[in-house]
Amino acid sequence: MTSTSATPQHAAPRREPLSRQALTRLRGAILSGELKPGERLVEERLSAELGMSRVPIREAIKQLIAEGLAVPAEAAPGGRGAQVAEMTEGFARDLIEVRAVLEGLTARLAARHCKAAIRVEILELLERGTRLAALLRDEAGGEATASDLAALNIAFHDLLALAGTNQALREVMRPLRERTELVFRRNSTERAVRDWQEHAMILEAVSEGDEELAALLAARHVRRAARLQEG
Repeated sequence: MTSTSATPQHAAPRREPLSRQALTRLRGAILSGELKPGERLVEERLSAELGMSRVPIREAIKQLIAEGLAVPAEAAPGGRGAQVAEMTEGFARDLIEVRAVLEGLTARLAARHCKAAIRVEILELLERGTRLAALLRDEAGGEATASDLAALNIAFHDLLALAGTNQALREVMRPLRERTELVFRRNSTERAVRDWQEHAMILEAVSEGDEELAALLAARHVRRAARLQEG
């Protein structure tokens, strides 16, 4: 019988399942435009590129279909495999309108339920984002990039969702945001800075508890971003 050591045993951190890793990689490739609308998702090729078997790739593709980022086999040319979803102008407009309304609701609830601890996080995020936006705008960012500011813009959405305390709305908004990113796909520094400036105004309204202004600014921001993309 082996003796039990008195020293506490620390379990090695669990690795993320391969299917989750594949999903994260493929979702990112679709949202960034690396995988184009209509492009086939070929399991064998993706398996080689990601260095894993076809099973987790297949599971990831099923989840992408559930999220609306890919279309199932019967909708793909030839009826085999899957492909990155293509979005018609009409459906894109529908998505934007739904997101505008729900982003307004998210901001309204955040302003209504914002607690002191969340308010502190909002002010910290405001400071970081405003400083980074100023550096990028003045082309004095050094190693800072538009991607860094885009990460803060994502943190903005996460913080508003947390402040709003509505789990059902959070679950609805995540896939909706991902699908509308297929429409927005903004990579320029100018757009990242403009996004942050508008996000900062929303955060200020939330921090002050101004439900009406927060909701108005959030909905207006989505619609403006869509108009810029069309232009």
